[in-house]
Amino acid sequence: MEDRQDRLRELGELLRRLRKGAGLTGKDLAQRAGVAQPTISRMETGRLLPTPETVDRVAAALELDEAGRGELDALLARLRDEVSRLKDGLAGREAANAARVRSSGWMAVFSSAMVPPLLQTAEYARLALALAVGRDVDEEDAARAAAVRVEAQAVLFEAGRKFAFVLTEGAVRTWPGSPSLMPAQLDRLAQVATLPHVRLGIVPWRAETPAFPLHGFTIYDGAVSVVESLTGDLTLTEPGDLDAHEEAFEAFAGAAVYGDELRVLLEQIGTDYRELAGRLEK
Repeated sequence: MEDRQDRLRELGELLRRLRKGAGLTGKDLAQRAGVAQPTISRMETGRLLPTPETVDRVAAALELDEAGRGELDALLARLRDEVSRLKDGLAGREAANAARVRSSGWMAVFSSAMVPPLLQTAEYARLALALAVGRDVDEEDAARAAAVRVEAQAVLFEAGRKFAFVLTEGAVRTWPGSPSLMPAQLDRLAQVATLPHVRLGIVPWRAETPAFPLHGFTIYDGAVSVVESLTGDLTLTEPGDLDAHEEAFEAFAGAAVYGDELRVLLEQIGTDYRELAGRLEK
């Protein structure tokens, strides 16, 4: 809820800045846009998420250029994404994530803690979602969300898209539920790595790390980077942030292993998991 309020306030500040930049009062803007003045006031004070129609009217009344409208649309997209996640639970959040994936031509994904959603098996996805929420997880909601997550993986097989994944070895040696599910997950990684438009690498523990991986992130079309955190995702669009993330991704990609080396590493880790599962079952 706090994220939503922050976005609403950010939207209000943006609209107020654009209105003042156009030399208009709130009353002037309301008259030009053909909406009630209290609507403008509630939007600018962060108390109202406007409908798409209202946004179109206000944008036209402000005579926004392409950059101004782009800034407004980007903020609204982030806000509506967060509203969808709150309203529809885990499944709604996954549907919003899937929509973002489908709208992207290429993605660069770095993960240091877990297997990325697009590469997860159904069982790994269900357990990962449940762990992310904690004790109060709704099992039915988690199952629906896992189904949405797995269905979204169809984009990996669509022509015209490109994907780059870089994981640390720690990400594939961290397991939810039981180590017995991990050999199937590792097989899934090996299979995806053979796709012609997917580049998948793992930074082995023996390689010197090029930086400290404080968090995972996903870069969409070089225009947006979404950072994963314990309390939600952070969407970054500033050029400086994007440059830093792209530089970090390339550094880890340079330390990763691919192809035959990747398959050997996955086989070694799979053997370790099978041995661990055997010991735990005794």
